[in-house]
Amino acid sequence: MRVFGSVAEIPDGFGPSAVTIGKFDGVHTGHRAVIERLRAVAAERGLTAAVITFDRNPLEVLAPEKCPASLVSNRQKLELLAETGIDATLMVAFDRALADLPPEEFVRHILVDRLHAAAVLVGSDFRFGARGAGDVTMLRELGERYGFTVELIDDVRPEHGRRVSSTWIRELLAAGDVGHAAELLGTVPTVRGIVVHGAARGRELGFPTANLSPESEGLIPADGVYAGWLTDDGTRYPAAISVGNNPTFEGVPQKQVEAYVLDRELDLYGHTVDVAFSERIRGMVAYAGIEPLIAQIAADVEQARRILTAERA
Repeated sequence: MRVFGSVAEIPDGFGPSAVTIGKFDGVHTGHRAVIERLRAVAAERGLTAAVITFDRNPLEVLAPEKCPASLVSNRQKLELLAETGIDATLMVAFDRALADLPPEEFVRHILVDRLHAAAVLVGSDFRFGARGAGDVTMLRELGERYGFTVELIDDVRPEHGRRVSSTWIRELLAAGDVGHAAELLGTVPTVRGIVVHGAARGRELGFPTANLSPESEGLIPADGVYAGWLTDDGTRYPAAISVGNNPTFEGVPQKQVEAYVLDRELDLYGHTVDVAFSERIRGMVAYAGIEPLIAQIAADVEQARRILTAERA
């Protein structure tokens, strides 16, 4: 997949293309349905399949007080988009200049002049241009003027009529329901970070953990203990994962992610690793002493082992 960090990076002669536009936060199953159709249209018409996305949630500029946390970092988003098999992604900086661009200028400058769009695929709630003045009706009118077709893609609604959305997935992660979140995402919720030195309490208790830097990428699920996987340099290891401030001890940072790799001890300090959350085992609990805590950790590790063994079967 080719990646363009600005409109200016798109080479002359790019396209003609089939294009879709959106935040693509999480690249969830709703996004993937759009991309699947995009690729089909591109294949049918001999076009380049391209995605336009943004380097931040537009609300970060338009209404910062309403802007939610992102499900994935830009790097994670680009990796997930590459896995879908599209040809190119344009990740544009969403700044005030872009927010103030009139709808027709957005279409002409980006879709027509640079991407040479022959087909544009969008959802029913698509808006573009200054103050969201452009909608699907306007896009179709501009398509007739500039020579591209517009196709409306239905929402993906797996259950109870609710459409798949990043908002829904955030709600699930906030509740610790990583299994349901994975179904909507189409991939296991994953946090990426650098392994840093902690207080070494896990090692003292007999369960040495890889502690992720607070500046990790990806939305961390609710506090608790999870079964999951730690991936280092392409190798995946089963792990029991703790998320939270560890209420048994004082001074532990909020939302600390610690992963205990089952049955082996690895030197991971300074490594950038992925920690994937397969299933929540329990919430976070404060214990009256060290011995009950050690017994609970041992039980958590065995539960994680059973879950991950079944997952691999």
